[in-house]
Amino acid sequence: MNQKADLGALFGAASETTTFLGLAACTDLDTLSAPIALIGAPCGTSYRTVGAYCRNGPDALRQATASLTANVDRHDFDNGGKVFPEPHLRAVDCGNLPYDEEDGAGNRAIIREAVMKVLKRGAVPVLLGGDDSIPIPMIEAIGALAEGTKYTILQIDAHIDWREIHMGERMGLSSTMRRSSEMPHVERIIQVGARGIGSAATQDYDDAVAWGVNFITAYELHRRGIEAVLDLIPDGSNVIICIDADALDPALVPGVIGRAPGGLSYYQMVDLIRGAAGRGKIAAIDFVEFMPERDVDGLGAFTFARVITSALGIIARQIA
Repeated sequence: MNQKADLGALFGAASETTTFLGLAACTDLDTLSAPIALIGAPCGTSYRTVGAYCRNGPDALRQATASLTANVDRHDFDNGGKVFPEPHLRAVDCGNLPYDEEDGAGNRAIIREAVMKVLKRGAVPVLLGGDDSIPIPMIEAIGALAEGTKYTILQIDAHIDWREIHMGERMGLSSTMRRSSEMPHVERIIQVGARGIGSAATQDYDDAVAWGVNFITAYELHRRGIEAVLDLIPDGSNVIICIDADALDPALVPGVIGRAPGGLSYYQMVDLIRGAAGRGKIAAIDFVEFMPERDVDGLGAFTFARVITSALGIIARQIA
């Protein structure tokens, strides 16, 4: 017997889904009425050598939730109740944004406009990537509407993304946090999960420290616990969370580019998101750098999708 059993059918779920968790679709952001909006961003500013290498990430993460579509309103022990406690707190899935891997500036403009529309409608944007340059226009969009509000960035990533330029590109995935540090509405950056030999030069790290970044490496997090991170977030903060899939241990999420042992556990990741919400308000969150072509039997897609599901529940409770 070579055909795999449709285990989702055991729970009454569909074998496939076009939206995350089978949530309602919103095809026009100008009519958005839900409090949380998921947006697929398959490509930001890609490097020419690799192109849109994570373009299949958003749809793979949606498909990973197919087995849960019939059970989204059942008790979720990771959220202490239903994912969405009340019907009016349910998120919607706004589909994927168009992109051209040869036009980074155009992709950034599309992402900025979409995030601004979500924010203007009073909703929390949740971006599904795509490569790790996607946070740059997301954070820019928040700044365009900040009106003097200051923000704390909580980046959870195996890499620090502080290159000034790489392959002739200043807006690519290796420069995300450096570009964010240049935005006037960004008051504080906390970077969690760095480990191994990364893409950063020592000078990049020194520049980040000189700017004022607080680093909690993966080793420190395992040794000291998540409170070492949460203690750095002042009460009442407006928090932007940027999550790279490779922050998680590759035993859990093998579908990443830069695998390195010693990554975070599922519950460490969820507790960081929950803890940030407890310290302040999550203004936006992105989940990037998942590459399904590198995954193993869908394990990483399901684990990362479960992190996203828990985050949706956390944000829904924050709104409530």
